[in-house]
Amino acid sequence: MPRDRDEPPAVRVYTVCDESKYLIVRNVPSLGCGDDLANLFGTYGPVEECKPMDAENCEPYTDVFFIKFSQVSNARFAKRKLDESVFLGNRLQVTYAPHFESLLDTKEKLEVRRKEVLGRVKSSAARPQGTSQYSLPQGSSNGNQHQMNSNKREYVKTIHASHSGDPRFSHVPSNKTLCL
Repeated sequence: MPRDRDEPPAVRVYTVCDESKYLIVRNVPSLGCGDDLANLFGTYGPVEECKPMDAENCEPYTDVFFIKFSQVSNARFAKRKLDESVFLGNRLQVTYAPHFESLLDTKEKLEVRRKEVLGRVKSSAARPQGTSQYSLPQGSSNGNQHQMNSNKREYVKTIHASHSGDPRFSHVPSNKTLCL
């Protein structure tokens, strides 16, 4: 989080190797609320395991929990939504824990990612050139485009008419320089 309002927020980029279906949640209040925490994380996907971690260093009156999701995408979504969120008065700190993955987990994660990327490449190759996945629906584009163009022309005419008598907005030919 930025310290000042003018300072841009920090951005952290995760590679497929950094992400994991295992999460570590720090700053959980020491109130015996493991079931509540499991239910909270369970709203983002099936949680296979949620248990306190005794070996981790933590602040006084807080606990550290280990959470295992069934899929990396569920853990990714939960981390994005719950990192820095407030739970029972404390701001949670959620981090990936790829060091808990087995070799089989890592292979599975990389295979799922490879399929996701191939699916995206194939879907973008199937679209006609010059179109986007965010384009307008087929039936409405012509009428809306004509309406937008006519509105734009009217706007330009209005701007031009309002500044035509003002010497600050006079037309300068391209072969002359403008001196202020």
